[in-house]
Amino acid sequence: MKLALGPILYYWPRRDVLAFYEAVAASPVDIVYLGEAVCSRRHEVRLADWFDMATVLREAGKEVVLSTQVLIESGADVTVLHKITANAQFKVEANDMGAVHCLAGKAPFVAGPHLNIYNLPTLQCMAGLGVQRWVMPLEMSAADLAVIQAGRPAGLQTEVFAYGRMPLAFSARCFTARHCNLPKDDCQFKCMEHPDGLLMRTQEDEAFLVLNGIQTQSARVHNLLPELPAMQALGVDVARISPQAQHMVRILELFKGALTGQLDAATANAELTALMPDQPCNGYWHGQPGLVLRRAAAPAL
Repeated sequence: MKLALGPILYYWPRRDVLAFYEAVAASPVDIVYLGEAVCSRRHEVRLADWFDMATVLREAGKEVVLSTQVLIESGADVTVLHKITANAQFKVEANDMGAVHCLAGKAPFVAGPHLNIYNLPTLQCMAGLGVQRWVMPLEMSAADLAVIQAGRPAGLQTEVFAYGRMPLAFSARCFTARHCNLPKDDCQFKCMEHPDGLLMRTQEDEAFLVLNGIQTQSARVHNLLPELPAMQALGVDVARISPQAQHMVRILELFKGALTGQLDAATANAELTALMPDQPCNGYWHGQPGLVLRRAAAPAL
């Protein structure tokens, strides 16, 4: 099983992004997704910069995939989408059906988690359009994945979101700007003040959700490191890690060590839990509410 690093979902200063990927180039990750997938107003890193970083990472031996934006809202967004999907250098992750339309029949591509592929007929249809790898929706359980894996088209790879705050929803409204009593078109880029998103709490002071511009995330951190043996038993090809502001290289090392057997899974998971910005969860994988945490069961071989 390979290890992938998803696109940065937050708005970080340019110098931090460059330093982040410089460290990633020397990390044990196999696949790196690059690009702005959340908000087109985030301009610290331009499209040309993403292509430059992609070249550097490819030279470092990584498979590089360019991610498209999930919610296309303007003509400028469409222009960027066309530039990404028309590039002949790097594979593309399609995160909306507009991107699928641009790529279908032209080049192999990755079907991102936001395409909501929940059943085998849909996956077979996407495979016919040129999908080479698909990312399982976050809400799908291991049992449902097993059904799809049993009939998965030959040669099609499966990727599972294995670590990070879960992207739950997108909206045309910017919730971070609204929280600061600012209009979306004059948001003053408040997202940059929250490198791991803006935590929302209930009236009982419990962590509830995280605001990340137009994206809403889980407060708890989805963690499937203890489930890696079960994922391997199901024939999962790639485990995806979603970036956070701190400890990223060490998190990648812990997952890689657990995958290769160089680290004991329980020991790696204990260290990983201490590096999380909030409590862990894995409920969706077990067919339960996402915020639930269940102990990993022995894989059915």
